[in-house]
Amino acid sequence: MKRLRHLALAAGLGALALSGCSTGSTESGGDAATSTTKADADAYPVTIEHALGKTTIEEEPTRVATLGWADQDVAVSLGVVPVGATKLTWGGNEAGSSEWFDAAVEELGGEAPVRYDDADGAPIDEVAQLRPDLILATNSGITEQEYAKLSKIAPVVAYPEAPWTTPWQSSLETVGQALGRTDEAEKVAAEAEQQIEAAKEEHPGLEGASMIFGYLATTDLSTIGIYAPQDPRVSFMHDLGLVDAPAVEEAVKPGEFYSTVSAEKAPELESDVFLTWAETPEDMTKFAEDKLVGKMPAIAGGNAYAEADKQVAMAVTNPTPLSIPFVIENFVPEVSKAVQGS
Repeated sequence: MKRLRHLALAAGLGALALSGCSTGSTESGGDAATSTTKADADAYPVTIEHALGKTTIEEEPTRVATLGWADQDVAVSLGVVPVGATKLTWGGNEAGSSEWFDAAVEELGGEAPVRYDDADGAPIDEVAQLRPDLILATNSGITEQEYAKLSKIAPVVAYPEAPWTTPWQSSLETVGQALGRTDEAEKVAAEAEQQIEAAKEEHPGLEGASMIFGYLATTDLSTIGIYAPQDPRVSFMHDLGLVDAPAVEEAVKPGEFYSTVSAEKAPELESDVFLTWAETPEDMTKFAEDKLVGKMPAIAGGNAYAEADKQVAMAVTNPTPLSIPFVIENFVPEVSKAVQGS
């Protein structure tokens, strides 16, 4: 896989020579994490409202821990390497990290953060051991109870509206406020938007194409899962110009973020393209040959794509300023082909 160009990181890397913080042993809770950018003047104190309350950060944090599968990317895109981050147990590499994150940390001259597993909920004890002075969880699934416990460790910035549904733009804006790097966040956002616009120009057929982003499993094809418009993977497709098919609004009720419909209704799920995941490259053939699922118009017409590479799927599921170039390189061309029926 060719080395990615982390264009969204450019502004932060430009300040590398100004680095004044050291990188210590996060295992032992040593020195502060690497930071290659400076906080804005008068950035603190700052109070951030979110779905679980209000959080006031009195001064610039030096030991940042992250929860969820996106906040660590956002922090690094702003030039701040966290001391701890959630382990990527699906689609991650052997270290529980990602190609784009590791490359960005290396370019910043930082050390890899301690990784903790969130399979059983927020790893509160593991986070506490790192002695963070800020916990970022803008695109996480932490509960009110977990938030209360984590808040006894350090200020916690949770998701603005609902668990796991924060678009990358909102995470970037919020993390920028929390880290005192609002100006830097605006620069990073502009870089990412430029990449997205370039992708739209390269794949003009995406503009206005109706889509259903769903979930299918060969082990049970009796139902078809449909992701809601506010899901980050769906909202990123919106960034590229795609729109929700009318069937999405009919299937996903207000307040829901995922829904299922009976496979018997497959013929009614009309869209220009259907996107989903696959455990193996052969799964798409099984979907197409199924007597019910195969009747979905996009599948029957050859306008469907099932991503079988878990690393790509993980990047699409959690788009960030660091992973967007990877998504554009590895996923968007396949979506374009599916829209065209090729």
